[in-house]
Order: sequence, then C-alpha cells, then structure tokens
Amino acid sequence: MKIAPSIIAADFTKFNEEIKAIEKAGADLFHLDIMDGVFVPNITFGPMLVEAINRMTELELDAHLMIVNPDKYFERFIESGADWISVHIETVKNPKKSINFLKKRRCRAGIAINPETPLKSVLSFVEYLDFLLIMTVHPGFYGQKFIPEVLKKIERARDFIDKNRLNCLIQVDGGINGENAKIVAKAGADILVAGAGVFKTKDYKKAIENLRYCRK
Repeated sequence: MKIAPSIIAADFTKFNEEIKAIEKAGADLFHLDIMDGVFVPNITFGPMLVEAINRMTELELDAHLMIVNPDKYFERFIESGADWISVHIETVKNPKKSINFLKKRRCRAGIAINPETPLKSVLSFVEYLDFLLIMTVHPGFYGQKFIPEVLKKIERARDFIDKNRLNCLIQVDGGINGENAKIVAKAGADILVAGAGVFKTKDYKKAIENLRYCRK
C-alpha cells in the first residue's frame, strides 16, 4: 500500500519542517490539492508553490487538479515538478486527449471521480490510465467525513481492473484515517491519500505505518 499525505493539511507556518518530517516518516509521495474556487468551493495554490515543494523534497509530487479547463495548465504543473497529475472526469471534454498529453510528457496520468459520479463514466478510459482517483468525500475541504457508500464503487473498479488485467492503480482520497483504512484497502485501494489522517496526528511515522499495513 502506498501512502500519499495531502499537503493541504500541513502547518504552513513551518512548511519545510513538515515536508521533511513526512519524508522521514516514510511517505511514498506528496498529494497536492489544487483548487480553483470554481470547480470546488475553495482556493489553494498553483504551480509556484508546487515548484517550491519540488525543491524541498525528493518524493514524487501528485497534483490533483480540482479546476476547470485543467488541460490549459498541464505544461505549467509538469514544469513545476508534478510527477503525477489527475483531472476530474467532470471537467475534461476529451479525457483520452488529456491522458495522451500527460503520458507523452512522461507524467503519470490519472482521472478523478466524485462520489456522486457513476463509475461507468470513466470505465472506457481506465485501460489508458496509470491511476484512477476515487473521491470518498465531496472535494473542496480537507477533514471531511468519509462517505462509506463509495466503497461499492471502489470494489467495482477493482473488479473491472482485475478482470481486464489492466495496469491501473486505484487511489482513494477523502476522510481516510487509521479507523477506515482497512475497509478501503479491502475494497481494492492501492494508494491512500490522507490529510488530517496524517498531519493532524502526533506521530507521522506511526500514522503512515498504520495506513500502510492496515490489511494486516
């Protein structure tokens, strides 16, 4: 199980210290929530901060673009250091074109899907993806309560990927913590994104290990 702490939950008054602490705690990559205040009711940060984070860490950066017209910004985020980029199926006009562009730039390509969006809307693109990001909260703010009804969507996605022998990872984001990680892993997750579930704990290493080995 890969663990991707979401930097949005970090203490920005000691940003560099937080990044180094997460690295030391054994995280696999940093999840970066990019919000525009249009697609979601919140604004976070853009390429400039991604570039700054990239200079502070050796971990790969996973940019989750919760923005309208994400294709317009692919190049800027890649140049800023994003190694993984996911776009919402709800925001892209031509998902296959978006995926192809990212892959040509040697960036891991993902599609994100909101809790209320049917899984069938992404199934025709899964074979081309590096990862499918399934949201277990409505995007916009960290610290929200996990929506258990989405577990069935994770299970169906896992079944589809396995039956078709596809090389697509399942990333799950939203309200993930030590209490629900096991059921999310059992449903079929490969990567767990956790904001408050890591950054709002006293021991980052213990929090990450609890998530990583939640199947045991």
